[in-house]
Amino acid sequence: MRKGGIVLILFLFLAVSLGCASRDYVRQQIDPLVDRISKLEAMDCCDKADAAAQKAENAAQRAENAAQRAENASQKAGKSFELQQMK
Repeated sequence: MRKGGIVLILFLFLAVSLGCASRDYVRQQIDPLVDRISKLEAMDCCDKADAAAQKAENAAQRAENAAQRAENASQKAGKSFELQQMK
């Protein structure tokens, strides 16, 4: 009975001493991961912002082209109207 009690105490001591991690150890292990993830998130956000800016620039260019075509059509219609008035 005495040997069983000693074995049980040793087993519990080993389980407690080997199974627990200190806060500092966990921080040391997690901090590099947090830094990497933060950098990746920042890069991802920048990529999305760049893509959105490019889309906005393309849309502005298309709008400008459409406005120019509308202006040309307006001038053409005006000239056509003037010619018909002269007849």
